[in-house]
Formats: sequence, structure tokens, C-alpha cells
Amino acid sequence: MESPTLVNLASPTEYLNVFKPTTRTQWDLLTPLALAGLGLFGLAFIYSAQLSAQGEDWIKQLIFLCLGAGVYLAVSLIDYRFWLSVAHWFYAACLLPLVLVLFLNNGQNLKWGAHRWIDLGYFSFQPSETAKIAVLLITASLLIRSKIGTLTQSLGTLGKLALAVGAPMILILKQPDLKSAIVLPPMVFSMLYVSRLSARFFAGALGVFALLLGLVTWDIYNYKSYIESHNYPWKHAEQNVSGSWLPFRDYQRNRIVGFVWPDKVGAKGAGWNQSQSLISVGSGGLTGKGWTEGTQAQLGYLPRTVAHNDFIFSVIAEEKGFLGSLTVLGLFGLVLFNGIRIAGSARDRFGTLLAIGVTVLFAVHVFVNIAMTIGLVPITGIPLPFISYGGSFVLSCCLLQGLVQSVWRFRKDFA
Repeated sequence: MESPTLVNLASPTEYLNVFKPTTRTQWDLLTPLALAGLGLFGLAFIYSAQLSAQGEDWIKQLIFLCLGAGVYLAVSLIDYRFWLSVAHWFYAACLLPLVLVLFLNNGQNLKWGAHRWIDLGYFSFQPSETAKIAVLLITASLLIRSKIGTLTQSLGTLGKLALAVGAPMILILKQPDLKSAIVLPPMVFSMLYVSRLSARFFAGALGVFALLLGLVTWDIYNYKSYIESHNYPWKHAEQNVSGSWLPFRDYQRNRIVGFVWPDKVGAKGAGWNQSQSLISVGSGGLTGKGWTEGTQAQLGYLPRTVAHNDFIFSVIAEEKGFLGSLTVLGLFGLVLFNGIRIAGSARDRFGTLLAIGVTVLFAVHVFVNIAMTIGLVPITGIPLPFISYGGSFVLSCCLLQGLVQSVWRFRKDFA
């Protein structure tokens, strides 16, 4: 087994000389072609979802995709080992906006008291997106620089990792932004898994997960009972009226209640978006109703505030049917399969950790978003990569996929 400690790390500038003549010219074309296809799907159906309201977010999305293409190219040209040499600095730089966004009141606060964006004029920056990249890099850096073996040998590393990952997660939950926080643990655990950590750790982690799931179940049941016994209306509430100590807002609890007990929240309650999404997906049939011909989004039954981002897959399924949905899933399958292939061909463990972390992060986004639209999981608001509208999200996705491309390009030592 390869030693987990990286020695003789070069200075960051050594990995930035991308114009030095070498034979590093081989590119993996499968992933960027699949990403381009997903981006085109996103543009087309963002336009369709907002057609009746004459929205222009598809133009902004096009701008972000063009900028993202530049980010993807730039990161691909840089030897991925550069990020190991600056991982701690990048991590610290990404923590600062997570703190600032909690105190800035710049008109970009969402309803229900959420603070998730920093207003930069034409563009609103979401710090939680760069935090995902920071967690990826700091996790890979700590694992590659530390000794990983038995659980006892790994306790020090796990302690440092818990602090490094826990700090941004807590700050993200304070916004609150549950969707951005819940995608981090699967990414980190996948990186721990490929580091061959002791099986006892994962057994213990599974026990902790079961305990947390039990606490959430208990909290939701108590919330439902409290609301019913006090005759509170089922509505999005900013305050925690049930007095629970778990870090959930009542509008988040309503989403779970609407998923488990849809009759409790009423036709216009927290289950409305999901029920309309199910109608959209189910009415598409084999080939769909045709582009811009879907009734759910066009008539506003699938709310226009979510149709072009969280529920964009529902619009695709209604207008292009099962075949269109299958095409999207196929493109994502190519990206995920290729990410695993690149992880297996990496020149070192750092490259493997980066590629597998990015791939699992994307897999979680794809699975949860699509499962949400077809009623398999509660609504979380997790966007669909390269298809859902969102500038910060598009740019972060491009940077992450650029890292994977860099792992492929610099997978061997060239003369």
C-alpha cells in the first residue's frame, strides 16, 4: 500500500507553469462533452420554465456557464498538486465569507430569516458553494499528510478532520442552509473509505447515523403532535414554536411532515410543490408534451420560484417525457462513471481523493434532487448540477470538475 504521507512537496508556483512545453496534452473529452450537454439542457428548460413570466434567468445562466467554462479550463491546466500546497490557505479564505454572511444585511436575505448570499451587485455570491470546495481540499490534505491505519492510529487525524469539516458545517447550518450541509458528510466519508480506514470507524459512524435518524424522527413526531394539540396552522414558520433543540426551522419540519403525512399540511401546504412535481413527471409520458408546452410550469401550478432551479427536472420530465429524463440521467451517468475511472487511474492518493470526493458530491446532488422531484425523499432544495439555475453553484461545479480533469491530465510523470 502506498504511504499516506506526501514528502518533498514543491512550492505552489511549480505547479502553475502550465505553458511549459511538455507532453501533458491528453484530455479526457467524455466528461466535458457530457457537461456541455447538461448545460444546454439547463438553458433550454430554464427558458421554458420562465416563458410565461418572461423571465430572463436563462441569459444569466448562459453567462455563468461561459464563465464556468473558463474556470474549468483554467483549473484543468493547473497540476492538481498545486491545491495540496495551498489547501489550508484556501480553506481559511472560504471560512471568512461564511462568517460574514451571518452578519451582513444586504437585502439578499431569504424569507424565513435565512442569510445565504452576499450581494455583489449583478451577482450574488453564495459562500456555502466555495465551502464545499474547501472541505474537499482540506479533507484530502489532512488524509494525505497523516498516518491512516487502525482506528487507534487514526484518532488524531479524525479529530482534526472533525474540526475542519465541522466548522463550515456549523456556519452553514446557522444561515440556515441545510441542503448545503447535508451533502458534505457523504463526500468526506467516501474519501475516508478510499483511505482504507478501519471498518470499526464506519460501524460506529453507522450507529451514530441511526441515532441521529431516530432523534429526527422523534423531533418530527413531537412537532406534529404539538401543532395539532395547540391548533397551530400548518404554515411556513420562521420560529421554532415547538421548542425543540434540534437545528431545524418549522418550515423545514413542515416539508418532512408533508412528505410523511401529506394530508396534514393541506393542498396548499408544504406538500404542494412535491405533489405538483409528481403531476409534472407523471404527465410527461414517453416523449413529453413538447418543449415550452408543459402546463404545470407554464400555468404556475409548479411555482415559478422553484420550477427553474430545485424542480427543473420536473419540467424536463413533463416536456420531454421518459426519454428526455433518461437522456439527462445518461449524461450524469457518464460524468459519474468517468469520475470513478479517473480516480482509479490517478498518479497518487491525493488525485484519487479529489476525484472520488467530487464524484460522490455530484452523485448526492443528482440522486437527492431527482428523488425529491419524484417523491422518494422530502424536499431539501438541493439543485441539479449544470441544469438548475444558480451562478455560484454553476461556477463551483465547473471548478470541481476542472479538478477531476486535472487529475486525468497529470495522472503520469511525463518526460
